[in-house]
Amino acid sequence: MVDKQTNGPSAHKPTPGGDPQAGAFALPEAMTGRASPAKAALGDKPVFAYYASLPQPQRGIAEAVDALAARTLPNLQRCVKWGMAYYGVGQGWCFSCGGFAGHVKLMFINGKELTPVPPVTPVGMGKATRGVELESADSIDEHQISQWMRQVASVPGVGGAKH
Repeated sequence: MVDKQTNGPSAHKPTPGGDPQAGAFALPEAMTGRASPAKAALGDKPVFAYYASLPQPQRGIAEAVDALAARTLPNLQRCVKWGMAYYGVGQGWCFSCGGFAGHVKLMFINGKELTPVPPVTPVGMGKATRGVELESADSIDEHQISQWMRQVASVPGVGGAKH
């Protein structure tokens, strides 16, 4: 999961800017297929471009989650899959973040194994996935979310080596 754009991991926070309507699309209410028209791609730039395409407040929430992930996890890797941003640390993808109508979903693959278990069981993302729905940047519990990020990154994720 090396960033093809930089030949290595990157932990830079995306920079907001540009035309807020550029690349605008209707946000889905729930996960019923692709979350957005964002194309699947490996690396930081596609994730930052996806976040830049989101309307506010979803853009600000997603960028805050990304910044928290970058501070929390060394060697953070990013990609866009199924119209959402996915994050990993070398053992596969372990959590995702995507904009939806009224909120941002932060979902942890194998999240039912986390302590405490995140409260949301999403539709269409696997029986073991759990997460939170964030309605504002102020609703981000940085302490709890960073604990979940560290926990989920410590075990193999989707597409990684299985032990």
